[in-house]
Amino acid sequence: MSTEDEQNRRETTVTWADPTIGLKHLPHLDGLEFLQKIAAGEIPEAPIGAHIGMTLTEVERGRVVFTSYPDESHYNPIGVVHGGLVCTLLDSVLGCAAHSMLPAGTGYTSIDINASYLRPVTVDSGPLVATGRVTKPGRRVSFAEGEVIDAAGKIVATATSSLLVFPLESA
Repeated sequence: MSTEDEQNRRETTVTWADPTIGLKHLPHLDGLEFLQKIAAGEIPEAPIGAHIGMTLTEVERGRVVFTSYPDESHYNPIGVVHGGLVCTLLDSVLGCAAHSMLPAGTGYTSIDINASYLRPVTVDSGPLVATGRVTKPGRRVSFAEGEVIDAAGKIVATATSSLLVFPLESA
């Protein structure tokens, strides 16, 4: 590595809590209670949040909000935040919105996600606020929609998803 490369090198550290701490509570709390405890800091957030600078900031039945602080470590080769970060943010709010409506002992997983990117995101876009809402709850499949808004209030991406609902094996 050249001296110039060394001078331009940046570094980030990712730390997270043991995910099994939260998983122990999952069978005993309904989805809303579980997410409220995460938002209150009583249960650790999912490790993925540490990777993309994502925090659960609001939760109510059928609706959640995450805030993400992308940095240049999230850039793709053309100097904008990788679409995968934005899609992960959307997948998280859509899934958690569905989870907020589930009874204890019930899980979910994404069947599909359809994301539309409307504008590029950079560090200068400021914090991103993603909101997910359930459009149709279900016992087997739930449907959700959401969007990501930048600090200027502009929508940068939207998505819809269908989510499979199933009993947890440990329940």
